[in-house]
Amino acid sequence: MTEQRSPRRTVRVAIHRIGGRELSECDSRRVDEVIVEEPLSIRLDGNVVTTTMRTPGNDFELAAGFCFTDGLLAGTRIDAVRYLVDDNATERFNLVDVDTGGRAPTPTPRLGTVSSSCGWCGSDQLDDLCLRLAPVDAYEPMAPSVLAAVADTVRSRQELFAATGSVHGAAVFDRTGEIHLVREDVGRHNAVDKVVGRLVLDRAQPSSDLGLFVSGRASIEMVQKAWAAGFGTVLAVSAPTSLAVDGARRAGMTLAGFFRNGRMNIYSSNRCGDV
Repeated sequence: MTEQRSPRRTVRVAIHRIGGRELSECDSRRVDEVIVEEPLSIRLDGNVVTTTMRTPGNDFELAAGFCFTDGLLAGTRIDAVRYLVDDNATERFNLVDVDTGGRAPTPTPRLGTVSSSCGWCGSDQLDDLCLRLAPVDAYEPMAPSVLAAVADTVRSRQELFAATGSVHGAAVFDRTGEIHLVREDVGRHNAVDKVVGRLVLDRAQPSSDLGLFVSGRASIEMVQKAWAAGFGTVLAVSAPTSLAVDGARRAGMTLAGFFRNGRMNIYSSNRCGDV
């Protein structure tokens, strides 16, 4: 289920670069590379699920990962993922259908466009998540030295960030610090869904001995997606939210973040319990 196209992920735009201390001063006209942002409509067995703003590329992974981490598949296997052409569509490759042969429950469509917060509304929803997901399998916590090295390693493999400076990254790593998979997107949640979706499509869901790296902060949505996929560790560049910490502790997951000058905070650990 690999996409047979090479999407345009960046575009070059003309700019004026301001130089010196006076804002009125500028040098010659230049060109800058910026990230592409387009909507992707996701369907499950032909039924509308949601529309998300994303960076084109790895769309099948994104659709599969979204359906999986949101619990829409209900344990069913994906038979195929394909692009559709809507009668009202003005662009190709912006509508994807995840096909389970009708075995997945009919989804309730989300109204509006998915943003980084993605509709989370508080602790009641976290309680519902705990009813749907069991705590992650037992695992040995990763060495702090491994966690500290992962962020730098992932950054060196973020080609779109290097080109534009305006995308998020997600990556899978193991306890030796080896990076198994990296995906980038204008949305943090999309980058994570692309990583998870690749594993789902390959039928190689992670074990609790693997970790998920996310750029930026660790929101409850990042923890939810990691929990659904079975990761034992979530590593974020920035700090988490209070709901993310609560979710990680209830999942029995290690949550580390707020990297500054070689230091980090451990907000949750299966070894420490409630830190």
